[in-house]
Amino acid sequence: MKQTTPALKDTDHRAADAVVEALEESIYTGELAVGDPLPSEREIIERFRISRTVAREAVNILTGKGLVESRPRYRPVVIQPNVDVAFNVMGPLVKHMLNRKGGIRELFDTRIFVEAALVRKAALQATRDDIANLRHALAMNEASIPDSHRFYDTDVAFHGVLYTIPRNAVFPTVHKSFSMWLGDQWRRMPRLPERNQLNYESHKAIFEAILDRDPDRAEQALNKHLDDAWAQVVHTFDDL
Repeated sequence: MKQTTPALKDTDHRAADAVVEALEESIYTGELAVGDPLPSEREIIERFRISRTVAREAVNILTGKGLVESRPRYRPVVIQPNVDVAFNVMGPLVKHMLNRKGGIRELFDTRIFVEAALVRKAALQATRDDIANLRHALAMNEASIPDSHRFYDTDVAFHGVLYTIPRNAVFPTVHKSFSMWLGDQWRRMPRLPERNQLNYESHKAIFEAILDRDPDRAEQALNKHLDDAWAQVVHTFDDL
């Protein structure tokens, strides 16, 4: 018979939160360094005078926060928090936001704001290698116009190059997160070669403005492209 985990009472949740706070403090002060194992389950139970269920809940919370890594049959170890972990932790909250009316539009507006700044920076500061990467991504996008599944991937890849240009590790993770959070809606849209062609032409206009070192034109092309993309979304879904 399958065993189920007992539901935690309010007092158990408060106890787990207290354990999490104490162990977080140990991690942030360096008392528990990256690579160190957490105290054993028995030690946590005895130190905090809690049940095994509460101890396991506390470890699960720390794992969810990206502070420890848990593996079967091994003690959880402290890991180095990074940008990927931070955005992964945000994922459930963003998904919840997307489920309410207007949430998708708000996230899409955030993407527009970020990418408008990125294309301006690209027009002013893109290196020869950046231009070559954009040119290659654009060529792959054009070649995939007849194949809508490939076109979607190359569309994401073209925009992804823009996020690499600032040489800031945060931006590629932001792009990956936008693609993941918004991907469910985009993949459900009907894909047509003529629509792919229009989106490719928009990418080309952005690239040419960057190539001409014209940040105003690059931003205008980006805004037009994403406004058109949103119109395609609204045409497909009536519950946004």
